[in-house]
Amino acid sequence: MLRRFIPTKRRLLWGLGFLFGLPLLYVVSVIAVGSLTDYKPPEHQAISPDKHSERLLESNRDSFNVLLWNIGYCGLGEHSDFFYDGGKDVRPNPNNYDRYWTGVYSYIAKYRDSQDFVLLQEVDRASRRSYHHDQYEGLGIMFDGWETIHALNYKNVWNPMPLTEIPLGKIQSGLASFSRFASSEITRYSFPGNFSWPKSVFMLDRCFLVQELPLPNGKHLYIINSHNSSYDDGDLKAQQMDYLKAFLLKAYEDGNYIVVGADWNQSPPNFPYYTFMGEKNENYSQTNIAEDFMPEGWQWVYDKTEPTNRKLYRVLSENQYEDTYKTLIDFYLVSPNIEVLGVKTDDLKFVSSDHQPVHLRFTLKD
Repeated sequence: MLRRFIPTKRRLLWGLGFLFGLPLLYVVSVIAVGSLTDYKPPEHQAISPDKHSERLLESNRDSFNVLLWNIGYCGLGEHSDFFYDGGKDVRPNPNNYDRYWTGVYSYIAKYRDSQDFVLLQEVDRASRRSYHHDQYEGLGIMFDGWETIHALNYKNVWNPMPLTEIPLGKIQSGLASFSRFASSEITRYSFPGNFSWPKSVFMLDRCFLVQELPLPNGKHLYIINSHNSSYDDGDLKAQQMDYLKAFLLKAYEDGNYIVVGADWNQSPPNFPYYTFMGEKNENYSQTNIAEDFMPEGWQWVYDKTEPTNRKLYRVLSENQYEDTYKTLIDFYLVSPNIEVLGVKTDDLKFVSSDHQPVHLRFTLKD
């Protein structure tokens, strides 16, 4: 009788195969489903605004104000780290999420009336990491009478990363732009290049969002919202930058005015990336945009006195703030026919996001 309870070699092999086969089956299934449902937007995609503005842009106006902010899907505030940066968190706990969301919403609401354009990155619509909260719709409540647009750059039915923890899961996220004025055209432009398969299936489909606002003189003011690649070896950034440059130069040659607000995931030309880290930068480096990348007259516009991004290898706390890797990667690029009147990064100590808001004031040259 006892023999019946002693596993045979065949049963043992079947058991081991089942035990180790389940994780493999999960990975294969996730890659297969991800590949079949992979988000593949066209290179150029016309976007219709979800809300409309009836107001046209006046070229004789004294100045315009822009707010730029990567809100980090309200998941990367002071009490969070992130597994991609060497931390552990996949998403914040519900209390921290509510705290971050309230901080982001309150800040934008505070400055809305003084702004003409608001450019946001990492705005979720239906993602597990942000508890399936439609952040774009939530923010849109305060923008009645404005033109509001959302352009996807991250869409996964199920993202399995990290493999050793409860994963990111469903992701639907992107760029959100809000304009006090009406556009004649709105277009999503897909950046070229991506990671190799199957990693590409679960990474962002990077893009920039262009609003063309008509002026009485027949030209346009281009307001561009962009989020360039991170976690790459620099090759993707180079492809994206060359593509964007060609677009900008053509638009400027046609006589248009251009303002780009972006999380570039690289520092401005010649800016010492370690400025806000003192001597504590031996394990970290940040690339810079080349000094001669744009022709003479184009301006990289940033506040050199404050960092715009912190790295998420650990939770931020009061006694760690000075030792945390902080740098400057959120800023503007404007065409030669734009006059910059001021730029200021608001130092919020990264309470609600791993990025800080950057304000620009500009006017159009004659």
